[in-house]
Amino acid sequence: MFTSRIARIALPAALLLSLAGCEDPTKDKPKATISSAAPVQPQAAAPSGPAETFPIDAAASTVGFVGSKVTGKHEGKFEKISGSIALAGGKAEGGKLSIEADTSSVKTDAEKLDGHLKSPDFFDVAKYPKATFTSTQIKAGGENGATHTITGELDLHGVKKTISFPATITEGADVVSGNAEFVINRKDFGIVYPGKQDDLIRDDVLLKLSLKAPRKQG
Repeated sequence: MFTSRIARIALPAALLLSLAGCEDPTKDKPKATISSAAPVQPQAAAPSGPAETFPIDAAASTVGFVGSKVTGKHEGKFEKISGSIALAGGKAEGGKLSIEADTSSVKTDAEKLDGHLKSPDFFDVAKYPKATFTSTQIKAGGENGATHTITGELDLHGVKKTISFPATITEGADVVSGNAEFVINRKDFGIVYPGKQDDLIRDDVLLKLSLKAPRKQG
């Protein structure tokens, strides 16, 4: 009897401790606005100057994510990325952002998970080898003090949707940098694997962009 009483006390306590140790990493992060509508028509370049396009420095940039489940979280990134940042008249407004990630290059903090993420349960890299984002509008101002709001088409897992998210863009003399953290629902892009019955995977995923594009020096 004494043992059963201990068990009744210990099991709920263990559950509470496990829940306390796996707080949702998307909590308090801005959620991307996602729609199936046609993408916003590309904006015209600002009349104050010519457009300039700078390739992203893949070695100095990161396209990452944080996913979580009941018992914990995992951080990951795509190790093979490319893209460009274009300015119009030296400004991000009227410019363009393009990113491409090789889904087979996914790398996380758990080697076993890497293989599972490449399978049809998640990214299905054999069928969908690339994930891309192409902006259609960059405007000044954004949520949580961001300098800009970026709208464009995200093509992930064979699903194309228009998304908008806040970002901080700096047009430096030597490098253009962009940083953003925002939340998407993986099920919006057909990634619906639930996880184990007693360790369900959360639908929301935190995307983390840190991009640098050196400016050409004359």
